[in-house]
Amino acid sequence: MGRQSRSKSQKRERAAAQLQAQQDFGSVPHSFVFQRGRGGRSLRHLVADMRRVMEPYTARALRVRKSNSLKDFVAVAGPLGVTHFLVFSKSMSSINLKLFRLPGGPTLTFKVMEYSLIRDVVSSLKRHRMHEQQFTHHPLLVLSNFGLQQIHVKLMASMFQNMFPSINVRTVNLNSIKRCLLITYDTETQLLEFRHYSVKVVPVGVSKGLKKLLQEKFPNMSRLEDISELLVKDINLSESEAEQDGSHNVLELPQAYAGRGNMKAQQSAVRLTEIGPRMTLRLSKVEEGLAQGNVLYHGFIHKSEAEVQELLARKEAKLRLRAERRQRQEAAVECKRRQREAQREKSLEGMRRKRQQEDGDSGAEDPGAPEQDAAEEEEEEESDAEHYRREVGEEPDQDLFPDRSKRKRRSLGPSRLRKRRRRIPPEHPTTSNPHPTAPGAPRRHRGTGPKAQRGAGAAARPRGQRKLLPKGKTIFQRLGRARKGKH
Repeated sequence: MGRQSRSKSQKRERAAAQLQAQQDFGSVPHSFVFQRGRGGRSLRHLVADMRRVMEPYTARALRVRKSNSLKDFVAVAGPLGVTHFLVFSKSMSSINLKLFRLPGGPTLTFKVMEYSLIRDVVSSLKRHRMHEQQFTHHPLLVLSNFGLQQIHVKLMASMFQNMFPSINVRTVNLNSIKRCLLITYDTETQLLEFRHYSVKVVPVGVSKGLKKLLQEKFPNMSRLEDISELLVKDINLSESEAEQDGSHNVLELPQAYAGRGNMKAQQSAVRLTEIGPRMTLRLSKVEEGLAQGNVLYHGFIHKSEAEVQELLARKEAKLRLRAERRQRQEAAVECKRRQREAQREKSLEGMRRKRQQEDGDSGAEDPGAPEQDAAEEEEEEESDAEHYRREVGEEPDQDLFPDRSKRKRRSLGPSRLRKRRRRIPPEHPTTSNPHPTAPGAPRRHRGTGPKAQRGAGAAARPRGQRKLLPKGKTIFQRLGRARKGKH
């Protein structure tokens, strides 16, 4: 038999409950706990322990890179609904804790005088009570001795109160209170004691043996004669099972609490077990904004009213100077932008004008233009022999320019050079050219032929003169041998 599907009303109720849970989760304060700079292994453990204290409304697996700045965290805090930053840093002399209230401040800076990690506190206890179910709900904040009228005390109290969700005493569910955070302020030493406890509620008004039965723990009854003695008399229990309940922690429960025997309108005792971390803090200063505003309070430096006014005037002058510089920079940027736009428009106008001219020239041709171009080409054309005579000053050999071909000299700008193959003058048609190695072939004597004639003509010229060839190459005469080069 398959599982029955939910009805429309059940689906509607489920969707409404999920929406309400999302709204409630978004309306409570959230926090980031991270470290800035190098701090060592102990400081990293302290950051992890503080994240356990701030659960479940904190980023438990937050990863911080060295390149991240405070502006990066502020940028992502808005979309995620983060309202507080707890930033730890370490200097050469001490460890500091900064509390940021987003988005506009203030910023409280504390000096960590002493601290103990969770593992240190738990290892010192005989029996510790810490499990994962305790961290599914936020801790109950208890402030002690914060009723003074001083401004920095009020700021500290409001900052700590706004870090955790508010509690309505009439509608709160007692089963959701599993932890307690106690912050005590000492007026004489001006130190804050930070303590973190787990809450346990046990019934009172019955014998210790009956409590053991209710808790499913069977005491030692070997010295009892009757079972009634277990219910009436208080038998001696072991030292670890001894209780220190009294009027200071006994109360009447307004509603039933988790655990056997914790019924409504019954006497129960509240027991606190410290689970850590433990810190001793001292307020250093209070600033406006996110660590960039005026100093409202300083725990070590005290200034007179005149000095405060002078500092304010100096800061206002610095802000005015910064605003003027920003205005000048914006004006310069705007001027450069206008210049770029004007240059761009000018360039586009020139391109359009040039395109129009080209279109006009190609559309209407001048009938006399071809004749003029031909005349110019005729003037520029000349034979290779005339070019040789003008450049060398001698008459060329007969076999140097056999075809008397003319070349054109182009003056229309730089063009790509092309290789021209060397032309070999044709031999006499009546003479055959058998292979020189063939038997009976006549051998050519040294000093005859075109090469010998060209060598003789080159030797007749004075040393240092150059000989231009139609291939665009130059032959220099150097001590009986020719070397080719490019001109």
